Amino acid sequence: MTSRMYRPVRVVMVSVLLALAVAALAGCSFKDEEKIWEISGGIFGTTYNINVVLPEDEQRLQTLAKGIQNELEQVDAAMSTWKEDSELSRLNQKQDQSEWTPLSEPLFEVIQRGQEIAELTEGAFDVTIGPLVNLWGFGPEARPVEVPTESELAELLAVTGYQYLELDKAAQALRSTKPQYIDLSGIAKGYGADVVARYLDRKGVAAYLVEIGGEVRVNGRKPDGGAWRLAIEEPSEDARQVNKIVAMDRHSLATSGDYRNYYESDGQRYSHTIDPSTGQPISNRLASVTVIADDSMTADALATAFTVMGYERAMSLATRENIPAYFIVRGESGFDTYQTPAFSSYVVQ
Repeated sequence: MTSRMYRPVRVVMVSVLLALAVAALAGCSFKDEEKIWEISGGIFGTTYNINVVLPEDEQRLQTLAKGIQNELEQVDAAMSTWKEDSELSRLNQKQDQSEWTPLSEPLFEVIQRGQEIAELTEGAFDVTIGPLVNLWGFGPEARPVEVPTESELAELLAVTGYQYLELDKAAQALRSTKPQYIDLSGIAKGYGADVVARYLDRKGVAAYLVEIGGEVRVNGRKPDGGAWRLAIEEPSEDARQVNKIVAMDRHSLATSGDYRNYYESDGQRYSHTIDPSTGQPISNRLASVTVIADDSMTADALATAFTVMGYERAMSLATRENIPAYFIVRGESGFDTYQTPAFSSYVVQ
């Protein structure tokens, strides 16, 4: 999907794992006749919705729409595992991965950040988990007829691991001591939001909200002076409703959960989030976790890692590192919610 459009925003509710609540009415006049305009389209197998605060200017909006799509297509061409000719796919297909392979700046940046998050979370986030994602049927390959066996899992666990990757920052290159299949699905959408934000900064857009498949980055304020209000979704498989609302005029927000992307086999539910330590889909009580960070790829990767870690370990790490995080945990009679001290300053209700 590559269609693009722009229009004045009335009320926007975009939700993958997150709902965006933007209270702005088309036709309302503010200072310098600025309005919120929405630019939307598709990328990474999902949708994006970009809200920019600008005076009405059709030429400028058209230019921004084309530029945003182009920026995202470049990210997709570098990091997709669904495109056989992407830079990442070519890297994964390389026969001898023990040799140093020069990478483009974007791909190197994302893998490097992924490695840093892996170290911080003691491997709960791991970009080398691709073979296990594919084995469980959540990658480009078809869903398995039967769930993987213990021997199949053991075989892949023996060769996957972020510790096998080596990065040379000066040469902007990568090599691996064991053949790897890198999967950036837990960080690439967030990076895409960062790329769009950088593009809007270069184009002089001072206030915006970028949302790509539920990963969000904001800057500035709405025309009425208010902060952007983001609604964290109740982790329900059926009706969608708001659990918590936060307000921000900068930073990024990402939500991860196991209640949307899963499948069932023989009465057993399998989440798309794989625990790198066991090679199996997660099965803890943490239904949803929301993380706020300076950039979207960090928020995206941390939300994934915290989902793997489970509430107790994730809360301990987030509190220690002063990371704003909000946890929705399955209790005996519904959901229980918890937040780190750093998260409280963002809460509206």
